Amino acid sequence: MATISTVATVFFSSLAGFGFAKYEFRGKKVLFDVMFSSLAVPFAVIVVPLFILVAKLGLANPFFALIVPWVAPAFGIFMMRQCTEQAVPDEILDAARIDGCSEFRTFWTVVLPLLRPAIGALAVWSFLNTYDTLLWPLVIVAEPEYYTVPLGLQALFGAEGRQYDLVMAGSILAAVPALVIFVLLRKQLVSGLTAGAVKG
Repeated sequence: MATISTVATVFFSSLAGFGFAKYEFRGKKVLFDVMFSSLAVPFAVIVVPLFILVAKLGLANPFFALIVPWVAPAFGIFMMRQCTEQAVPDEILDAARIDGCSEFRTFWTVVLPLLRPAIGALAVWSFLNTYDTLLWPLVIVAEPEYYTVPLGLQALFGAEGRQYDLVMAGSILAAVPALVIFVLLRKQLVSGLTAGAVKG
C-alpha cells in the first residue's frame, strides 16, 4: 500500500506542480491558494467528511480507500511546483516543443529527469507518511487482512492484555523498510529539500 501510494503521489504531484509552475490558466492563483491553504487544516477535522465522501464514491474497499485520498497531497504539489520553477528553464521546454514533443512527452522525458532530487525527497516523505499513518487505517479498515503495520501493532494492545514482547519485536521489524528507504534515498532527500530554497 505504501509503495503504490508513493508512486502515485510522486507522479501526480509532479504533474500538478509542473502545471502550476509552467502554465497560465484561468483561476490558477485561486486554485493554488485553496490547495495551499489546505495544509493548515488538521487531518482530524476532515476524517468524517472524507470517510463519507469515500463511501459515497464507492471506494470503501480498504485497498482503494487507503491509497486514493493521498495521491495528490498539497505538500507534494507545492514542493514540486517550487522545484520545477527553479530546476526547469522555460527555454528547455520551448526547445522540446519545437522538436515536436507533446506536452506529456515533454513532462515525461524532459521535466522528470531534471526533478530527480525533488522526486527522491518527495518519495521518502510520501513513503514514511503513508507507512506510519494510523488514524485513517483505523477508521477505514475492519478486516484484519487489510491491517497496515501500525494498525497491526496497535491491535496487539487488546482488552485481554498488552503483549509488550510482540510489540517491541514488531516495532523493530516495522522500522526496517523505513530505514532502507531513507538510506537508499538520503542524497536525493537532502538535495531535494534544498533545491527550491535559494533563488538562482
